[in-house]
Amino acid sequence: MEIEVKSQSDDEMIFIVRDAEVPFVNAIRRCAMVNVPKIAIEDVNIIRNDSAMFNEVLAHRLGLTPLVSDLDALEGLSLPEDDDWEEYSNGIMFTLNEVGPKVVYSKDLKSSDSKIKPVYDTIPLVKLKDGEELNIEAVAKVGYGKEHAKWMPTTVCAYKQYPEITFNEDVEIDYDCAQACPRGILKSDRRSKKIKILDIEDCAMCKSCVRASENGYINVGYRENDFIFRIETDGAMPPKEVLLKACDVLGEKADKFIRFSEEGGSK
Repeated sequence: MEIEVKSQSDDEMIFIVRDAEVPFVNAIRRCAMVNVPKIAIEDVNIIRNDSAMFNEVLAHRLGLTPLVSDLDALEGLSLPEDDDWEEYSNGIMFTLNEVGPKVVYSKDLKSSDSKIKPVYDTIPLVKLKDGEELNIEAVAKVGYGKEHAKWMPTTVCAYKQYPEITFNEDVEIDYDCAQACPRGILKSDRRSKKIKILDIEDCAMCKSCVRASENGYINVGYRENDFIFRIETDGAMPPKEVLLKACDVLGEKADKFIRFSEEGGSK
C-alpha cells in the first residue's frame, strides 16, 4: 500500500491511497469519525439565564462549540472507559458570566486550563439585552463520536475511488462531449486532435460526458484499488493527528480480534 499526500493544512488533508481495498479504507474512515477521542462540553450548570434562549438550547450550543483537542490537550484527561469519567469534578471547568447589552461569543468562555479553549473566538452563543445576566458553569470531557456528534473530530471524512478516463480510438473524436463536464476537467483541442484531461482527480465520475457522447468515444471508470481520501476537521484537532489515531485504533481492534480468534481456537 502506498500513500501520497496531495495537500495539507491546519484543518484539511487530502491524500491518495494506492493498492488498498474498500473494507480497509472504509474502516479507517469510520474509526476517524467515531473512535478518535475529542474534548467537548458535557455538563452544564446554568445558574442564571435572563436571555430569551431556552436553557436546553444554550447548553446544546455550548456542547457543539469546538474546543482545542490536540495531543497536548488530551494528555492526562480521563477517557469514557475510565471509572472516574462521570465525576463532575473530573474535567475542564468553564465559566461564563456576562451582563447585557452584548452578544456573548465563544471567546467569553473562561477555561480552567489555558491549553483547552474554544478553537474560534467569534462563535455567537447568545444575545443579551440591557440588564440581562448570564451565569454558567460547564465541564468539558473527552468523548467519542459514536456517543454524540459534538465529540466527532471530523466535519468531512470521505473517500472516492480514483477516477479513470479512457477514449475509444476506433471511433471519430467527439469534441462536444468535453463541454458536458460540469467541473470543466475536459478540454477539446482540435489543433492536436484530442481531448485533454486537465485534472483527473477532480472528476466526480458523474458520466455526463459519457451520456453526451453519441458515438461512445469517452469512457469513465475508476481504479479498483486506488482511492482519494479527504479529512476535514473543525479545527479542534489537526487532520494528521486524526488519521494517525484512527490507524492506531484500527490496529488495536485488529489485534484484539486476532487474540480472540487464537484463544478461542486453542480451547
